[in-house]
Amino acid sequence: MGHPADFRGGRVRGFRARYGASPLHLLPVLCSFTLAGYAGIRLLDGDEPWMVVVWFVGAALLHDLVLLPLYTLTDRAALTVLGRRREPAAEGNLPMWGWINYVRVPVFLSGVLLLTYFPLILGQVDNFTAYTGLPDDVFLGRWLLITAVLFGLSALLLLARMWSSRPAKRAPEPAPGPGSGRESAP
Repeated sequence: MGHPADFRGGRVRGFRARYGASPLHLLPVLCSFTLAGYAGIRLLDGDEPWMVVVWFVGAALLHDLVLLPLYTLTDRAALTVLGRRREPAAEGNLPMWGWINYVRVPVFLSGVLLLTYFPLILGQVDNFTAYTGLPDDVFLGRWLLITAVLFGLSALLLLARMWSSRPAKRAPEPAPGPGSGRESAP
């Protein structure tokens, strides 16, 4: 097999040059492909496998043709309305485009939760309580609470970042006094 230093140096470097990342990166990629393949086989094993293909194509088209332009337009509108400075920020201040990520992340996470659980949040599921024994009228309040917590945590992180990046206060220099070596000009 060779010397350990040879393995770390030459072979891994050659692998990295061909693959583009370390061998440790390849392991989770292969695991995710294996899991996706297993899920695909299970999905396509049903009565109407072509419906899964129609669903994937429909989801891709809906995302690319409707949702992507919609949230791009919304993001650009937020930047336009709330202002964007192109010049660098003053020392210790956040640039105007840096704070927008503290809005984007909670909006994204809240949107993913809404997209995932919208039938339950909007109360459009029949017989949910009969099937699960759980109440079906709490999802809207919980989603709103989670959304509020996400925005609150994001605001706290923004305040902490602004607090930590503020310029340090300098102590005022003492006024020159007699015997300080500084003589005032006549």
